[in-house]
Amino acid sequence: MKKRGRIVAFFLIVALLGTMIGTTVTGVAKDIKLGLDLQGGFEILYEVDPIDEEQEVNRQVLEATVQSLTERVDSLGISEANINIEEPNRIRVQLAGVDNQQEARELLSTTAELSFRDVEGNEYLDGSDIVEGSAQQSFDANTNQPVVTVKMESAQEFYEVSDTITSKEQDPETPYDDRMMVIWLDYNESETTFPEEYGKEDPAYISALGFNNDEPIRSTDVQIDGNFTVESAKQLADMLNAGSLPVNLEEMYSTSVGAQFGEQAMNKTVIAGAIGIALIFLYMIAYYRFPGIIAAVTLSVYIYLILVVFELMNGVLTLPGIAALILGVGMAVDANIITYERIKEELKSGKSVMSAFKSGNKRSLATILDANITTLIAAGVLFIFGTSSVKGFATMLIVSILVSFITAVFGTRLFMGLWIHSRLLNKRPGWFGVKPSQIQDINDTTPVNTTVKGKTFDFAGLRKRFFAISIILIASGGIALMIFKLNLGIDFTSGSRVSILSDGNIKAPQVEETLEEEFGVTPKQIVISGDNDEIAVARFETVLPKDKVGEIQAHYEEKYGNTPNVSTVSPIVGQELAKNAALAVLYASIGIVIYVTIRFEFFFALTAILALLHDAFFIIALFSITRLEFDITIIAAILAIVGYSVNDTIVTFDRIRENLKLKRKVKTFGELAKVVNESLMQTLARSFNTVITVVFAALMIFLFGASSITNFGFALVVGLVAGTYSSLFIAAQLWLVMRGRTIEKKPIEYSAKKKTNGPQV
Repeated sequence: MKKRGRIVAFFLIVALLGTMIGTTVTGVAKDIKLGLDLQGGFEILYEVDPIDEEQEVNRQVLEATVQSLTERVDSLGISEANINIEEPNRIRVQLAGVDNQQEARELLSTTAELSFRDVEGNEYLDGSDIVEGSAQQSFDANTNQPVVTVKMESAQEFYEVSDTITSKEQDPETPYDDRMMVIWLDYNESETTFPEEYGKEDPAYISALGFNNDEPIRSTDVQIDGNFTVESAKQLADMLNAGSLPVNLEEMYSTSVGAQFGEQAMNKTVIAGAIGIALIFLYMIAYYRFPGIIAAVTLSVYIYLILVVFELMNGVLTLPGIAALILGVGMAVDANIITYERIKEELKSGKSVMSAFKSGNKRSLATILDANITTLIAAGVLFIFGTSSVKGFATMLIVSILVSFITAVFGTRLFMGLWIHSRLLNKRPGWFGVKPSQIQDINDTTPVNTTVKGKTFDFAGLRKRFFAISIILIASGGIALMIFKLNLGIDFTSGSRVSILSDGNIKAPQVEETLEEEFGVTPKQIVISGDNDEIAVARFETVLPKDKVGEIQAHYEEKYGNTPNVSTVSPIVGQELAKNAALAVLYASIGIVIYVTIRFEFFFALTAILALLHDAFFIIALFSITRLEFDITIIAAILAIVGYSVNDTIVTFDRIRENLKLKRKVKTFGELAKVVNESLMQTLARSFNTVITVVFAALMIFLFGASSITNFGFALVVGLVAGTYSSLFIAAQLWLVMRGRTIEKKPIEYSAKKKTNGPQV
C-alpha cells in the first residue's frame, strides 16, 4: 500500500503542477515586460555636453537632466520609460511602445531654451519669464488655427519690452516689419538669424509677433502663432511646460524598432522555440525511456519557473532573451543527461535500481555543479560588458542556469525517487534504456561504457590526427580572415542600419534608388531577407541625422504601413563596443582558468582555455567565409559557447579525475593514455546527447527564428559542433600530452585515505 502511495503521490504532484501552470502561465507571461525589440520603441545613448564653457557636468547636473527628460516623457503618456545615468557623462533613454518615435526623439533632445528677441537678435526675455506650466495648445479665435498660449510672470516687464520694440523706426529697405517680437527655440546666432529665415516656408524661429497699431501689450497672456498642427502645437506646449534642459545632448548610439517588426520577431522566435523544445522532449523520451518522461516533466516546470522568476525580478524580455530561454532548455537537460548516464552506467555494472539511483545522483552532483559554475562565469561577464539587449540575453541565461540546477537536480531526484522507492522499477532496467545483455556481473571490475556496439575508439592514439585536422582548419580560417576579414556590423564600425519591412518581394535596387533620389543618402550594402523577401536591410557608413531618420521612417510607414527599424552608432561608441567585446572574452577566460585550476589543476585549466579559444576561432572564421554580418550579438553567442564548451570539457575532465582516483597511482604515459581513452568512451554518449539537444534549440532559432537573430543562431550551431569536437578530440588529448611529459618524473598519485581536488605530484 505504501509503495502504491508513492506512485499516487507522483501523479498528484504532476497533476497539481500541471493545473497551476495551465491556469497561471498566461497571466505570468502577460505581466513580463517586453523589450524594445519585441513591442517597438527606441533606445538612445546621449553624451551630455555643457551649454557653455563655465558649466561643469557633474552628478547633480546629470540628475537634473534626467528629471527634465522624465517630465518630457511623462507628457507623452509613456508608461514604460527607463532613463539611467551612465558614467562618466552619459544618459541612456529607453522608451517602449512609442507611437510617434520621431516626435518623442525631438521632444527629448531639444534643449528648449525659449527666448523673445527683436529682429536683430537682441534678447529681452527667456523661458524663466513664463509662468511655470502655463503653456497650452489652443485655437486662434479669428482663424481657428492651432496656437500655443503662455502666461508671462510680469505684465509690467512684458509691457516695457513690447514698448521698446514698437518704438523702433522702420527701415524702408527691409521686406519685413522691424517692430516684431521674434520667439525662438534654442536660438543660435552663428547658425541662423531672422533676416536669413524670413520668408521661408518652415523658418527656424517659432513665431514673429506683430503689434496691433504698434501698441505695446499690457497683458500677461501671449499667443504664439506659427505654422502649427494640433500635434506640433501640443508638443511645443509640453516642451515649454517641461522646462529647458540644463545641458546639450548629443546622440552617441540609437536604435528604434517598429511595432510590426517586434510582433513578427516575437511570433517567429516563439514558434521556433516551441519546435526546438518539442524535439528535445521527444529525443529525451526516445533515448532514455522512463527517465526521459521525468525530464520532460521537470523541464516543463523549469520553463514555467523561468517566467515566474523573470516576472518577479521585473526583468525585461528581449529577443536574445527568448533565445536564451530556448537555449537554456537545451542546457538544462544536460544535468538530466549527466545523471541518467550515470544511473545507466551503474545499472550496467550490475547494481540494483535503488543502488544505481543513489550512486548515480551522488556521482553526478559535483560534475553538474562545476559545469554550471563555468557557464555562470561567462554569463556574468556578458552581463557586465553587454549592451541592453545583450544584457537581456545574459540575465535570462543566468536565471536559466540557476533555475535549471534546482529543477534538474532536486526536481528529478524527487520524481524519480518516488518511483524508485515504490520498488515498481526493480528488475526493469529496460525502463532506463538498458538491455539485459549490457548488464555485467557485480563482481566484474571491467569498466563499463568503454565500447560502442562492441567497438572501442582509440581517441588518445589518434590525437596527432586530431591535432593535424585542427591545425589545418585553423590555418585555413586564418587565411580566410586575412583575405576576407570580418563583415563587421555598425556596432563595431559605426554608421547606420535601416531595416524595412515590406509587403513582400522587395528589391535591393528599388530601395537603393529611393534612398538616393528621395533622401540623398547612399547605402554601402543592402541585404534582402525573410521568408518572402519582405525585409530589406540597408547599411550606411555614416550616422544618419535625426531628421533624415524621421523622413525615411515616415516614407516607408506610409508606403508599407510598417515603421522601419533604424540603428545608429557613433565612432566613439563603436570603438567602446569593440573594446568591451575583447575584454569580455578575456575576463571570461581568466575567470574560467582560475576556477578550473582551483577545482582541478592548472594543466586542466590551460587545456580548457585552449579548447574554448579553438571553438571561438571557428565561429569567427566561418563568419569571415560566409560574409555574414558580425555584430554585438555574435559576441554574446561566443561567450555562451565559451561557457558551454568548458561545461562539456569539464564533464570529461571530471571523469578523468575520477578514474585517476580509482587507479590511485599512474606512473607511465601509456597508463595515462588508457585512463584518458576510457574516460572519453564513458562520457561519449553524454557528450553526443547533450550537443544534440542543445543543437535542436539553436538550429530552430537559426532556421525559424526572427531574421535579426538568424546570425546569432548560426553562431550557436557552429560553436556547439566545434565545442563538442574540441571536448572529445582536443582538450583531453592536449592535457594528456602536457601532463604526460612530466609523468615519469612526477607520477600522478591519489591518497587512499584522503580525498583531494586534484592529482598529487
